[in-house]
Amino acid sequence: MDARERYFWDLTGYLVVRNVLTPEEIAAANETVERHTDHIQAGEDNALAGGSERLKGTGRPMLTGMLEFEKPYCEPFRHMLVHPVVVQRLNTMCGTGFRLDHGPWVITSPKGTSGHQMHGSGQPHRPHVAYHHQNGVTYCGGVTVAWQLSDCPRGMGGFACVPGSHKSRFPMPGGVSTGDNDMGLIVQPELKAGDVLFFMDSAQSHGALPWKHEVARRSVLFKYAGRTAIRSGREFAPPEIYWGEELVEGMTEEQRAVMYGPYSNHRGEVPFLTVEDDGTVRVE
Repeated sequence: MDARERYFWDLTGYLVVRNVLTPEEIAAANETVERHTDHIQAGEDNALAGGSERLKGTGRPMLTGMLEFEKPYCEPFRHMLVHPVVVQRLNTMCGTGFRLDHGPWVITSPKGTSGHQMHGSGQPHRPHVAYHHQNGVTYCGGVTVAWQLSDCPRGMGGFACVPGSHKSRFPMPGGVSTGDNDMGLIVQPELKAGDVLFFMDSAQSHGALPWKHEVARRSVLFKYAGRTAIRSGREFAPPEIYWGEELVEGMTEEQRAVMYGPYSNHRGEVPFLTVEDDGTVRVE
């Protein structure tokens, strides 16, 4: 990253690098999508809209598993995985030793697809994926890289964010979250096929606006993390998996509560401990 990119990234929480993929690379990735349409699954209508009037629409279709496809159809996405443009910037954004945490998937939204309510902005605070700046070095535990396989014209929908929200010191108002009264803060950057978008995932308030364009949106999302950050990991976190069944066998519920492996996106589903007035430790 040069000084201009670092400034824009630190100030806004996202960054667009233009014309990264060649026309041939775009065509190869799109061919993979076309040949695997039977793998595309659509979500429920308005499942991500958060009750918003502005964001409502049909369910968002997605294609997953591209890294596992047979050759040559996996190759465009494996190339994106460690593309030099990505490596150069993630070494600064996430720190050396970054890794893929989950994904990739292709968002394949036709006209009328619903948006996704604004989320992130450190609500709740997750230190593993938060943005931090110290001694002239920036660090973000979770960065999403979105490759564009089709144009996203301004005003047509797709990725949107509240620039600078990764530094907010106050809770995000409900109208901003839903987009129904966003105070003019939500920005949808114009993107072209071949561009690559970086954004601070959990640190920045971000989401998507309903897709209005006649040509379907196609964005490939890779979810990266710093080497010590855990963004997903739910399937690896239970004590009997993380430590092994033999070690945790016979433990009390309270003892097992501190034996879960790390992952930030637990949604409150892991047990938390508290101490009663009489000194008894129990699970909340």
